[in-house]
Amino acid sequence: MRVTSNGFSNNLVTQLNQLLERQNRLQTQAATGQKVTLPEDDPAAVRRILDLQAESRTNTQYQGNIARLKESATTTFSALQGFKTISDRAGEIATLADGLKSREELNAYATEVGNLIKQAVQLANTKDRGNFLFGGTRNDGPPYVATSDPDGRVTSVTYQGNTDIAESEIAENVTVGLQSLGANSSGNGPRGVVTDSRSGGDFLNHLISLQSNLLSGNVAAIAATDRPQLARDEENILHHISANGVTQSRLETTRNLAESRGFSLNARVSQEADADLAQTLVQLSQSQTAYQAALQSGARLLGNSLLDYLR
Repeated sequence: MRVTSNGFSNNLVTQLNQLLERQNRLQTQAATGQKVTLPEDDPAAVRRILDLQAESRTNTQYQGNIARLKESATTTFSALQGFKTISDRAGEIATLADGLKSREELNAYATEVGNLIKQAVQLANTKDRGNFLFGGTRNDGPPYVATSDPDGRVTSVTYQGNTDIAESEIAENVTVGLQSLGANSSGNGPRGVVTDSRSGGDFLNHLISLQSNLLSGNVAAIAATDRPQLARDEENILHHISANGVTQSRLETTRNLAESRGFSLNARVSQEADADLAQTLVQLSQSQTAYQAALQSGARLLGNSLLDYLR
C-alpha cells in the first residue's frame, strides 16, 4: 500500500491536534483541579455528578428546614416554660388562699393573678419570625384576644387561631409539624397548650376563675374547683414541654444524619469531579513530551522540501 506524503502529513497533523487537545485538557485540569469540566470529557461521570449535586441540594434544604424548626422549637420551649412558671405561682396562690381570712390579702392575690393572666395572654401570642406559635396556621391576627373590665382586669379570652399544623420535610418522605396549638376542643389531633378538651386544660379561663373567686372571697370554690383545674393545666403544660423536648431530640438526630450525608455526598462529588493533581501533572508531562517528539519526527520526515506540500 502506497502512502503519499500528503497522507502522511495529514495524519501527522491529526495526531498533533489530538495531542495538543489532550495537553490543553490536562492543563485545564491542573489549573482548575477538576477532571470533568465539559460534558464531553466524561458523559457518564457528568451524569453521576449532576445526580449527586441534586441530592446534595435537597439534603441542604432538609438541613435548612431542620435549623428553622429547631429555632422555632427553642422559642416555643421558652414560652412553655413561661406557662409553667405562671402555673406554679397560680397553684401556690390557690393553696395559700384556702387558709386566708383577710379580704385584703385575697384582693392582693387577685391583683397578682390578674398580672399572671396578662402574662399568659402575652405568652399565648408569642411570635417567631412574624408567625404566631400557638395560632395554628392562621397568622392574620393574634390567636388570643382578651376582654377587660373598666378596672383593667381580664374577664374573658377568645381563641382566634385554628387547629391546623404546618409541616416541614426534614428527610425523604419524613415531615414534622412542630407547631403547638393554643386550643383544641375537637377531641382529635394535637393537644392544645392553653385549652384542650381531652386533658381538661383551659389555663386562661381557670386563671380568670381563680381571680374571680379571690375577689369574691370564695375560698371554698378555690379549694374545690380552682386548685384541681390548675393541676390539670399544669399536667397539660408538662405534656407539651416533654413533647417539645422529644421533638428537639429528634430534630438533632436528623440534623446529624443530614450533615453526615452532606459530607458523604460532597466526598463523592469530589471523587468524581476533582483531578488527582500529581497524576494529572505526570500525564501532562507525558503529553508534552509526546507532542514535542511528534513535532521533531514530523520535521525530520517532512523537512526535505516545502515543494513537497505544493505538488
